[in-house]
Order: sequence, then C-alpha cells, then structure tokens
Amino acid sequence: MRDLLGLDCPVHSGANRPLTRPPRHADYVHGVSGMDGADLPEPSGPPASHDAVAYIIETCRATEGVWLVPTGPLTNIALALRSAPDLAGRIAGISLMGGGTFGNRTAAAEFNLWCDPEAAEMVFSYGGPLIVAGLDLTHQFQALPERIEAVRALPGRLASVLADLFDFFTGTYRSRHHHITGAPVHDPCAVMALTHPHLFQRHFAHVEIETQGALTAGMTVVDQRDLKEVPEPNCDRLVGIDAEAGWQVIVEAIAHFSR
Repeated sequence: MRDLLGLDCPVHSGANRPLTRPPRHADYVHGVSGMDGADLPEPSGPPASHDAVAYIIETCRATEGVWLVPTGPLTNIALALRSAPDLAGRIAGISLMGGGTFGNRTAAAEFNLWCDPEAAEMVFSYGGPLIVAGLDLTHQFQALPERIEAVRALPGRLASVLADLFDFFTGTYRSRHHHITGAPVHDPCAVMALTHPHLFQRHFAHVEIETQGALTAGMTVVDQRDLKEVPEPNCDRLVGIDAEAGWQVIVEAIAHFSR
C-alpha cells in the first residue's frame, strides 16, 4: 500500500503473537494474505526494522503530542506502554478500532481485542485520552455496492485496486451474515475520528476489558449504569457517523492518491 500510494514512510514489523496467547488470524475474512482480492505489487523493499515497539517509543519520545492509531490487535501498543511508561504522558492519545457493544469473533468480543485481551486491558487502562471505534459504530459505515462503484469510477490504479479489495471484503461479509448489504469499513473510522471529528456522535463512558471469561474474553464492558458510583469515563466511544459524508472523505482521499 505504501508503494501504491507513493509514500516515503517507514514500515516496521511488530509482534508476531499476542502477549500470552497463541497467534490467531482472520483469513476467513481477509484471505490468507490478509489483503486478498486485488492485484497488489510486491513491496519495493523490506521493513525498515523488525522492532515496531522500539520505533513507537523512539517516535513518541522525539515528538510530543503524537496520536497512536492502532487498527489491529493492541500488542505493539501495550508493549510500548509497558516498556516506556513515560509514553502515557507524552502522547496526545490513542484512537483505535476495536471492541463494541457486541462481538464478531465471539458473541461478546470483537476480533482485535479477542486476539489479545491482555494487551487491550493495558491500553484501555493507560490513563490518557482514548477514542474507540467499535463494531456498533463501524457497522454503520458499510462499503455498499453504489459506494464501491463510486471508487471504481475514479481514474488510476489505486482506485481499481481498492475497489477490488472492497468487493472481496464485502463478499466475505455477505457470505457469512444473514442480513448485511456491505462490509463495514472499520479502520478508517479510527483515523477520521481525528481528521474529521465532526462526522461522529460520541458517548463518554467507563470501559473495561474482560480477560478471563471462557465466553467473554476480549469483551469491552461498557458501564452504562445510572449510578453515582460508576467510575469516571476513560473512553470516548464513537456511537454514530454521517456515513454519506464519511464515504465522500474516502472517495476524495483515494482520488488524491490514485494515478
């Protein structure tokens, strides 16, 4: 993707397994490669390093006020916070995709947090600003057929590649769900929460991560009680999105880079 976008930015590979659990993957959704469905170029070079955690720490220490935007399991972020506790006070915050009031990998847990509940628990309790784009938000932002066609109509290779990826992703979702029209476009929500915050409705709440439950490990437990003893909010939950305006942001971004 870096090469398709023509970006001069480093790519660092990170942890290859959760903190304490065996690796778990989602090839049943994204294909064996993780990005099946499109003709992607071979990377122009290897990763800049195999130590993403060190890169996160060095970057956040060198530049105050960095936002971290994890869109997968939170292992690397948790390792960075554990190895360098000062990061909690240096970063602007964390905007992540994960969790929600319902699950997709289990009845209770979303995949990213289910993969590494212990890492998620560390991140949700780190003490700084935390924005969460969970499933109840991202399922409002779907790659509907007409939205995919708006991308495919753009000129350039990038638009064609991304339209193919959207088609594949939507196909796996439709094949696995009873009632869904397009694949939820999860990860851009965590980015747009920072770049286009006006697109979202929010709800501040205290959220904790279940790590022990046989049926609930990885669950985001949102405290919605109307009681005075409820802990102070630690989480800025995104609960609504202007989906049409959000998709226009996606289309404009793809058009900017597609050539």
